Amino acid sequence: MKTDILLRISNYYTIFRLQKRFESTYLTYLKYAVMDFRDKRYHFEPGEYNGKRVIWIRFEKDNQLISYLRNHTKARWSASEKSWYITDNRYYRELFGLKPVIAGKEVLRKIHAKNLPALKRFQEQIILKGYSENTLRTYTLEFAQLLYILKSYPVDELTPDRLRGYFLYCHRTLKLSESEIHSRINAIKFYYEQVLHREKMFFDIPRPKKPQTLPKMLNKKEVQKIIEVTQNPKHRLMLKLAYGMGLRVSELVSLKISDIDSTAMLVRIEQGKGKKDRVVPLPESVLEDMRSYYKDYRPKIYLFEGQHEGQYSIRSAQQVFKSGLKKAGIKKQIGIHGLRHSYATHLLETGTDIRFIKDLLGHQSVKTTEIYTHVTDLSKSKIKSPLDSL
Repeated sequence: MKTDILLRISNYYTIFRLQKRFESTYLTYLKYAVMDFRDKRYHFEPGEYNGKRVIWIRFEKDNQLISYLRNHTKARWSASEKSWYITDNRYYRELFGLKPVIAGKEVLRKIHAKNLPALKRFQEQIILKGYSENTLRTYTLEFAQLLYILKSYPVDELTPDRLRGYFLYCHRTLKLSESEIHSRINAIKFYYEQVLHREKMFFDIPRPKKPQTLPKMLNKKEVQKIIEVTQNPKHRLMLKLAYGMGLRVSELVSLKISDIDSTAMLVRIEQGKGKKDRVVPLPESVLEDMRSYYKDYRPKIYLFEGQHEGQYSIRSAQQVFKSGLKKAGIKKQIGIHGLRHSYATHLLETGTDIRFIKDLLGHQSVKTTEIYTHVTDLSKSKIKSPLDSL
C-alpha cells in the first residue's frame, strides 16, 4: 500500500516536471515565433561606415534579440561604434520598415532649396497614384535634371516656351536619344498635369519619333550554347528560366519560392510590368535542376538571392548573361532581355497562337506581341533571292 502511494507520488512529480518543461519550451517557442523587426526594442538608422552606406541596428544587450538578428540577417558587430550594422539595400529597408531611397544625397545637393518642395510634392503624387518603385525612381531622376538646370528659378513659374527651349537643349546639347527624351517628357508632363493640374502645358511640344526597331533575338543553338558554357548551377538556372518562361529580368530576380507550384508545373509572376499578375508554365526540363539548386543554396524567400539575402540584383543577372554570351563566342550586341524575345519568337516558329503568347508575355495588347511576326515570318524565310539562282 505504502509502495503504491510512493509510486503514484513519484509519477505525479514526473508528470509535473515534464509539464513544466513543456510549458517552458512552448513559451520560448512562442517568444521567438512572434518576433520580428517591428519589435520596438530594435532601432534602425541609415548611416555610413568605412565609406559605405549601412543601416545601424541598435538595442539594449539581449541574447534573444541578438539571436533573432543573426538568424535572419548577415549583420556584423562594430567594436568601434559599439553597434550592429548591415549593408543598406532595398531588401533590408523593406525588412526593417524603412523608407526606400528614391534620390540619393548627391542628386538632392544639386537642387536649389526653392525647388525641393516641388520635388517632394512630385514624389508624393506618384506614390498616391500607385505607380511602381521603378517608375518613382526613374521619374524622380528625370524631373531632378530639370530642377538642377533651373537652379534658383522656381519650376512652377516655367512657361510653355521655356519648357520647349529646355527640350531643345536636351536634343541639341545633351544629345539624348529618342527614348530618353520620351522618358524626360513623361516625368515633367506628370508634374505639370498631375501635380499642378495644368493640362495644356504640353499642347505645343511635339514628341520625337521613335525608331521602329525589331527585337534582338538568338536562335535555338545560340541559346543552348550560352546555357552549356555557364557552369555555375545558380547562373545556369537563371538563364534557363529567363528563356524557358520568357521573363523580364525584373521578374526573374523577383521570383519567390512560394510562387512556384512544382505539382501543377506553374509559376506565378507577381506584379509584373503594369502591376499585372500572370501564370506561366514551368518547363519540365528545369525541375531536377531547380530541386538540386534548392538543396545546395537553400534560398529563404527569393529563388535567387544575393550576398545579403535579398533578391539578386538586376545588374548581376545582366552580367551573368553577358558572361555566358562572351564564353559562347557569340558576337551579337544583345542583353538578357533578348532571351525573352527569343522565347516569343521560337514559340511563334513552332505554331503557338499569338494570343497565347500575348498572355504568357504579359502584354496588354496583342499589337505589342505582333512585332515578333516581323522577326519570324516563316513564309518569307522560304523565299529565295534571285541572286541564288544565278
